[in-house]
Amino acid sequence: MTWASWTTSGVIAGAGGVVTDEIGVITGELTVHTTWTEDQAHIAVQYTGALDWFTLTGSPVPAHSEAHSRAVHQAAVDAVRAGGGAVAPAVASPAQR
Repeated sequence: MTWASWTTSGVIAGAGGVVTDEIGVITGELTVHTTWTEDQAHIAVQYTGALDWFTLTGSPVPAHSEAHSRAVHQAAVDAVRAGGGAVAPAVASPAQR
């Protein structure tokens, strides 16, 4: 099994925050974590420094390679910064662009 993960902390959610499956909308300083395995990118967020993780609504998303999943992670970070009730982004794989 192949896997990879990325974590970006200290991301300030834009106005309107992000939507999670477990508790709805959250705002503030967040950490974004993406784990890629079996062609899926699983995206979670937490209040930076907290213990609990929450699934970003729409996660997991398809990611057919490690490079693709890294692009999904960056798109998720960008979506959190943009806010507006952000959910997990769909990102075309490099082969589809």
